Amino acid sequence: MDKAACLTMKSRVAYHFLRGTGQLDIYNDCLRSGKSPSLLYPLIPAELLDSVIQTEISDDTIPSVFARIDALKKDKKIDLIVGGPPCQTYSLVGRSKINSLTNKHVTTDIRYELYKQYGKFLQRYQPEYFVFENVLGLLSAGNRWLIHQIRHYFETECGYSIKWQILDANKYGVIQQRRRVIIIGKKGLGPFDYPEPETVTRERNWTVKDALFSDLQKLNPGEEKDVSSYTTYIAHEYLTSIGVRDETDFVTQHITRPHNETDLNIYRLAIEKWKERKRLKYNDVPEEWRNHKNVTSFLDRFKVVDPDGLSHTVVAHLSKDGHYYIYPDENNPRSLSVREAARIQSFPDNYYFEGGRGAAFKQIGNAVPPQLAFVIAKKMKEVLSQNSLHGPKLYPDLSRRTEPVGTD
Repeated sequence: MDKAACLTMKSRVAYHFLRGTGQLDIYNDCLRSGKSPSLLYPLIPAELLDSVIQTEISDDTIPSVFARIDALKKDKKIDLIVGGPPCQTYSLVGRSKINSLTNKHVTTDIRYELYKQYGKFLQRYQPEYFVFENVLGLLSAGNRWLIHQIRHYFETECGYSIKWQILDANKYGVIQQRRRVIIIGKKGLGPFDYPEPETVTRERNWTVKDALFSDLQKLNPGEEKDVSSYTTYIAHEYLTSIGVRDETDFVTQHITRPHNETDLNIYRLAIEKWKERKRLKYNDVPEEWRNHKNVTSFLDRFKVVDPDGLSHTVVAHLSKDGHYYIYPDENNPRSLSVREAARIQSFPDNYYFEGGRGAAFKQIGNAVPPQLAFVIAKKMKEVLSQNSLHGPKLYPDLSRRTEPVGTD
């Protein structure tokens, strides 16, 4: 339902089409000129662009969504469905906001049962497997009955056995502390093995510094480099190992947001505390710098990204302010740029986010890290290939990671 996110997906469709037809120079030339890949849509087959459907999924819209999917897939069978309903109602923070803003219980929020809309796609298209991603709050005490409701629904209403597991993104090559619930469903009731992806082996423990400090130009607050050259043409091992950098000699959307002097003062203070291995609490902020009266709760409002370790979880709130993602440089305090946040999420540098800076931050924070999605997709490819009567040639080559591919 997000227009900017759908345009981003269309632009990525354009990238894959041009790359697959030996015309990648057209895509790169467009980005190098500082323009959006949306200008390239006339070169892309309409049915590929139409595969991105922008609409809210509801009882009213789902028949038209089915009609469009049926027209696109024609007589092809759908083997796998991947997705997940919005997570706000399942997260601890989201539940708190809903309760405080509406004075209603979270279960009254329409998004609480969006897993049933997901199930309607399973009922109609009967894929062999499905993958369902969500936040840890799905398994929390506040949702203690929900996961069992979901299991019961998928089993009795949709005819799938399910298993779930918590996966740590940093174990699969993502330089971020990010844990998510991954549910795998298989057609038919009865036991089955959870196809857990293999942990990505690494010669050394890569850190935020390897991703952000090795080749990106230094920026000031509010500085926008829609196109910039790398500081070195020799890409760091981390960046090449998971496909963040390719042979391209430039990077796009290295853009920072502006900050007022008060925020910059607080950022400097946060960095000073961080260098002492301490966290800045809001009640430690000088009173003249505060813009909130509450100094007894939600004190963890400013956080420095640790260059010598893993980043904390990148979330969509980054689109509203950058206080929780402070760049660790006391000489040039600011929040992360769009490209830096995208790298922490493991997006390739040639991935273009449509809709402007705020929309880009929102999309990055909402995303499953592509590297984590890739290893799950690779495992599902193996499972589907083993179970398919047609053999593995039905499925795309995932030997080189770019980002998750769509499945028919």
